[in-house]
This record gives sequence, C-alpha cells and structure tokens, in this order.
Amino acid sequence: MGIQGWTYVMVGLTFGVYITIAWLSRVKDTKGFYVAGGGVPPLANGMATAADWMSAASFISMAGIISFQGYTGAVYLMGWTGGYVLLALLLAPYLRKFGKFTVPDFVGDRYYSNIARLVALICAIFVSLTYVAGQMRGVGIVFSRFLEVDVNTGVVIGMVIVFIYAGLGGMKGITWTQVAQYCVLIVAFLIPAVAISVKITGVAIPQIGFGSTIISGPDAGKYLLDTLNQIGTDLGFREYTSAFGPGNRSMLDVFAMTMSLMVGTAGLPHVIIRFYTVPSVRAARLSAGYALLFIAILYTTAPAVASFARYNMVNTINEKTYAEAPTWFNNWETTGLIAWLDKNNDGIIQYRAGAAFVGKPSFTGALGTHGERSISNAPSSSTNELYVDRDIMVLANPEIAGLPAWVIALVAAGGLAAALSTASGLMLVIASSISHDLYYRLINRNASEKSRLAVGRVMIGVAVCVAGYFGINPPGFVAQVVALAFGLGASSFFPILVLGIFWKRATREGAIAGMVAGIGFTMLYIIQTKFLGVGWWFMDISPEGIGFIGMLLNFAMIIGVSLVTPAPPKEIQELVDNVRFPRGAGMAVDH
Repeated sequence: MGIQGWTYVMVGLTFGVYITIAWLSRVKDTKGFYVAGGGVPPLANGMATAADWMSAASFISMAGIISFQGYTGAVYLMGWTGGYVLLALLLAPYLRKFGKFTVPDFVGDRYYSNIARLVALICAIFVSLTYVAGQMRGVGIVFSRFLEVDVNTGVVIGMVIVFIYAGLGGMKGITWTQVAQYCVLIVAFLIPAVAISVKITGVAIPQIGFGSTIISGPDAGKYLLDTLNQIGTDLGFREYTSAFGPGNRSMLDVFAMTMSLMVGTAGLPHVIIRFYTVPSVRAARLSAGYALLFIAILYTTAPAVASFARYNMVNTINEKTYAEAPTWFNNWETTGLIAWLDKNNDGIIQYRAGAAFVGKPSFTGALGTHGERSISNAPSSSTNELYVDRDIMVLANPEIAGLPAWVIALVAAGGLAAALSTASGLMLVIASSISHDLYYRLINRNASEKSRLAVGRVMIGVAVCVAGYFGINPPGFVAQVVALAFGLGASSFFPILVLGIFWKRATREGAIAGMVAGIGFTMLYIIQTKFLGVGWWFMDISPEGIGFIGMLLNFAMIIGVSLVTPAPPKEIQELVDNVRFPRGAGMAVDH
C-alpha cells in the first residue's frame, strides 16, 4: 500500500475515534460544555493539557524553524517550556480556587467590573483567533500533501471535523478527544525520530543521537552538529550552533522573544481553562505535573528531529540535477510548498543562503525546461535556487529518510491530531467567551441552559469560519503566527492575572487601563512591522518579541492607575487573601 492509501487508513481511523468519543461525550448542560463537569482525573487532564498545549506549531513547525535557524530557532522551545512552568506554578492552582468558568469571568469578578470583563473578553477572542489561524494552516498543509488536495481545501476539511466534535461534546468531548490525540501525536513524533536517529548515528535515543557521530557516508565518524556547522558555512549560512552575531537575531531580541513566549503561554486562555476541569486544587497541581512530563517528551526530541531533517535535506537535493531529485521533492513540489528556479540554466538544484526569489512562489501552471513547476516570481540577487516552506520539515522528514509508507502516514495523523486538539480548545474559549461572558453575564441573565448551549454551539460555528479564513490567508509561517498570539496573550492577560492574585490593591481602573495599553501597543507594533512595511523601530525588537514590552507597559499602567484610584471594596480584598491560599476549592461555579 502506498503513502496515500496508508494516510487514508491512519487519518480515517483516528478521525473515527475522535468523532466516536465526541458522540459518547455529548453534553446537555453548560457545566459539561464549559468545564467538562469539573470531574476530569488528573492523569487524563495532564494528557489533554499536553495535547492542547502542543499545537501544530509544536508538532509541525517548531522543529522546522530550528532546522532552518539552528540554535536561535530554539527560542520557541525555551519560551514555551518556561511558560508552561510559569503557568503551572504561578497561576493554575490559584485560578482553580477562584472557580469560575472562563478567564474573562475571573477578570470581571476580581476587578468587580463588567467593563473589565468585556475588555478581557475581546482580548481572549483576539488572542484565540490569532492562535487558531496557525492551527488551521497546519491542518491544510497536512491534507494538501497526504490527501493530494490544495491547502485551502485541507483547511475546509479541518474546519468541518473540528466543528463536529467541539460543537457536539463541548469541553467534555474535547477533553477525552485530546487524550486520544495526545497518544496519536506522541507516537507519531517518536517513531520516525528513533528510526532516523538509528539510521544516521546508530543511537536509538534521538536526544543522544543528534550529539553523536554519523555512522556511514562521506561524513562517517564526524559529529552530526559539527557536520551541520560545516555544511552551513560551505553554503553561505551561519554555523548551525551559533547563537548571536551577524546574520542572527540580537541578544536583546532573543531575550524579548523568549520572555514574550513565556509569559504569553501563561496568559493563554485555552490552557488556563483546562485547570477548571479537575475536581480540586490538588488535582490541578497534579495534572500540571503530568502535562509537563508529557510535553517534555516531545520538546526534548524536537531539536534532534530538526538536525536530522537538515542533514538529510541538504544531502539529498543540493547539487543534484532536477531529473535526479528524489520522490519526496516532487511530491512536495506538487503541493506548492517547494519550488525551484533554475537561475543559471544548468539543470542542477543549488541550495544556498538567501531567498531564491521575491515573495512566496506564484506558479504559472506551466512546466519549465526540466519538468519543474514554473513560477512567475522575480529572481533574487542570491545564488540560492530553492524555496522550501519550513512547515514541511517534520512531515517530510520520514520521506526524506526513506522510511516505510505507514510511518509517513502516521506522522500525517500526528500532525492533524496536534493541530485539531489545540484548535478545538481555542474554539471553546471563543464560544464560551461570547455565550457565557457576553450573552449570559452581560446581556441576558435569565437565559435558559438550552439557549446558552445553543448560543455556544453557534459561536463555535462562527469561530470555525473565521479561523478557516485566516488559515487560508495566514500572515506568516505557522509558528510565527502562533508566536504573535503569545505576544498578544503576554501583553493582555498575564499582568492582570498575576496582580489579580498577588496584589489586592489592583483596581478595576488599573486593570482596564493595563489591558488596553498593553494589547493596544503590541497590536500597533505588529500591524506596522508585519503588514505596513515599517522597520523594527523599538530597540530593534521583532514583532514576535514585542509582547514582552507590551506586558511591561501593562504592569506599569495597572500599578500606576491603581495607586491613584480608590482601593477595591473590602470583600474583594478578602477574596484575594483567600485565593492566595489555594486549598479547599470547590467545583467551578456558575453565578
């Protein structure tokens, strides 16, 4: 059976499991819809949190970025891992004790203000939509290669699947589906990593293998990372393991980006809401520990996968004639995610530093002299002739290494599991923000359970459509789109959550001013630098790192405004004192 046949089998089986779970877990009340009834066991919640956490960006794109950027690309790995630790230690148990359904719920009650609730609601929707756009793009990429449809059709297929199981089962269905998705994605990530590590280095543990010597071929006996450094400098790139300096991000930008990813993680509403689904504060702490273990398995493997992919890709296509190009190259060229422009008309693929042409490939529909897909883009001044979309590296890695078709299909199923698990969690945040925080808490306090459920399901449908649009028209690579969401999360939620728990003097006026200033500044900078062609005007910090500055601004505004406005009511200050001792919490409450 070929790759496509195996893909139909793997994807069909896993989708069948997801929809069956959603049907068996379908809910009839808002408590099941918002927080899965509040009785999810810690181990299951740990697996669901890990799946929620490890999105298409983690599974598909993170290793791709490290593969192309080397050491500097590991900023994503450091930021996301550190952020999860921050969330587990600093926020999760306290928010669990507060016992509300959503983050805007916490903000509205802690800051005794429906305006604060509304601002938080808008921030939650904006952050979630930005994040989910990256997931839907990841779904489209997987479908486009393995089911041989274009990326846009793949996005639409993903939209339908997410709507079915998120709309049917709410948080309860999503939780148990995410448990299954974690099992699929981690197996799919580890099997090819182990196989390729054995093939290149003879070591079965990838984390050790990528620091070992190569066992065969012209580089036999050399350390893999030393070989990648040599390959990089020979082709005009910087050394693979170099950190800062010419051609790399500045140290300040790397620091800002790491911090932005870290605190953005801790402020992401779709992860925070997972800690409302367990029965107690102790269970919340326990599930956070399980999730960290499950996340570490994939995150410690990703740098190895990146190194193996880099080594195999360069060796199999650079300085080869187009006629000799391996099958995987032609397969991915068909999707439009690889393109070749024969600048010197020698029929040989030359991979060098720099862009091959201006912009992303625009195919004419005709074939070139050597049979390649012709493009209409203007050539760049560099000698590089090859365009490779970073997001394909993990998916293409088993094909590049010549692994069996079933392994390649399993990776496709894993990529879909990672993207869909996070997308469904984000959809629920958007739906609950509108149906609970806006419709029920601000518009119609007498709404029935049935009408609130109906509004929630309709909102999931609307969110799916909007996310699908941004998945078809993304503003960047998957991980970069996701990084923007983390920046917006950092600049909006993190300060009000931390100060809301640990500083009882924080007032509603301060919270509103902080959120508006933080996310407003960050959005302005991102729009200017990503879409209007303006340079990185603030201390040469990239749009992916500017969320850290937005967060500092948010903190400063909350503290400054709180000190010049009346202190919170006595009952709010007593509530903060009580929350700071995270023991004895009950179930999440509707009120």
